[in-house]
Amino acid sequence: MSRIRFATARSLYETFPELARKSRVTPTDEPAIVFLRNLSANHKFEEAAAFCAHLLPRREAVWWGCGSVRSFLNEIPQSRATCLVAAESWVHNPTDANRLQALQTGTQSDNSDCLTWLALAAGWAGGMLSTVANQPVPVPQYLTARAVRIAILLALAPVAASDRPQRTSACIAEGIRLAELGFDQRADTLREGR
Repeated sequence: MSRIRFATARSLYETFPELARKSRVTPTDEPAIVFLRNLSANHKFEEAAAFCAHLLPRREAVWWGCGSVRSFLNEIPQSRATCLVAAESWVHNPTDANRLQALQTGTQSDNSDCLTWLALAAGWAGGMLSTVANQPVPVPQYLTARAVRIAILLALAPVAASDRPQRTSACIAEGIRLAELGFDQRADTLREGR
């Protein structure tokens, strides 16, 4: 079942004006997946990563971020894995308790570490951000996508320039598969080895 939430690239940018302001590409009326494929084919990875993170629902975005970061890092030492485990725990069991655990883990971790941003992405996938005038303020929709984008870009930094085109294309291709299939169906296909 498709998890694509926006019919066109323009509709995504209209929903997330903060993304539109920061983007170096002009949105079109192309279908969102076509626009994303074109960004990737034209080697505009930063824009493609931001677009994909906003295109996906929060759960799929966090899962995509976790998989992308894993693919960019050669090894994740146990001492750094806590944030990744917290994010993945929320993806597999998206309860408020797991979300709050991810948020706590992320806020207590090093904000220059890509794995921290994965925990924050999961932590910001719902709930309340703060209270203003005794009224709870929900977490803005874009925070999860923003944190996923930051995690992916930080993880990509140490990847050799010669390896980047192939690895970034694979990253975006996986985001597209998640958008088209959704988390549950994509997880099933991965377990089956497809």
